[in-house]
Amino acid sequence: MPVVPIDEFNRRAATFLQIHRQRPTPPFIANVQTAIDALDVGGVLFPVSVNDAEPDNAWICSPLTTYARYAAEEIDRLGQPWLTTPLRWLAGGMGRWLQRARIDRAVAINNWLVSTNVYPQLRDVALDQVLDAATTRWPTHALWFRSLNTVHHADWLDALSQRGFTLVPSRQVYLFSDVAALAHQHADLKRDLVLLHRAAHQHAVCTQFTDEDFRRIAKLYAELYIDKYSGLNPHYEWTLIKAWSLAGLLQLKGIRDEDGVLQGIVGLFRFGNLLTSPIVGYNTALPLKLGLYRMLAAAVMKQAIDDDCLVNLSAGVAHFKRQRGGQPAIEYSAVLSRHLPGRTRRAIGTLGAVTRHIGVPIMQRYKL
Repeated sequence: MPVVPIDEFNRRAATFLQIHRQRPTPPFIANVQTAIDALDVGGVLFPVSVNDAEPDNAWICSPLTTYARYAAEEIDRLGQPWLTTPLRWLAGGMGRWLQRARIDRAVAINNWLVSTNVYPQLRDVALDQVLDAATTRWPTHALWFRSLNTVHHADWLDALSQRGFTLVPSRQVYLFSDVAALAHQHADLKRDLVLLHRAAHQHAVCTQFTDEDFRRIAKLYAELYIDKYSGLNPHYEWTLIKAWSLAGLLQLKGIRDEDGVLQGIVGLFRFGNLLTSPIVGYNTALPLKLGLYRMLAAAVMKQAIDDDCLVNLSAGVAHFKRQRGGQPAIEYSAVLSRHLPGRTRRAIGTLGAVTRHIGVPIMQRYKL
């Protein structure tokens, strides 16, 4: 299980808030408009995003984007017309209902503006105090906790459910434990690590970056996550990547070609014994046989082996992750809406039921 010391969590939260609190987000993330605030309750400091239904936000702070617009894109990727047609109709109808119910009037507690938020251990959190403080400060907003998966956060999910939160499935993520053992059990992972070792031996792996490199990193990330995958993903600017890197929040590892040009990048968030990788990018115009993505994923795994860490590689490229020992887990958002108008409560309750009974079976059936 992840072990995230509360002192380390609070230090990182203070660093994050120093960068983002009471500052506009678009200069850092082009398609995110949110107010970054904090909850400092019971010895825990949580970053908080506060939204009032701003339009066209990326999914990391917009439930409407997550469960309507992004869901529609994922449905189209299934490539099963007999299934996608009714699901697209359902997603469109849900989207209109959720918008009318003002689902994006939302406060996300512990939102680090990344796809996978990391949590402290529940035993270190005075949860009832946190919830009382949040509902007092934001009485007209739903309270959201994102990125809670069934393996790492079963206690969080149980505690929030007992307090009246609706559990809304969001994605299927891939988790890795004992990566050193996995490297012996899975030939693909072993080959990836060998490929990375060769690149390091040729001095292609780098950890030092200039401003020109930070701009290149943002471009490589956008080529993959915005241009190839979805414009609804957060569009990180180079200013954010530089600020997080210099502050020690983000550990960057790059792959350079023989001319010294950066062609691949991965950025790690490390909390305690858990690694996530919110920044990944590579030159998608180069041949796949170069193995850029394989090396970047291997860089995360090598770090996990060196530091004896667990890994959450988020969602996407599911077959790739399964072939390397990734175990699937359903990720949830937990939502408190009992203090809100009936139309909002009903919309969130229905969303939870639809995603549990339709979304989860599809994710598991098609190994998304």
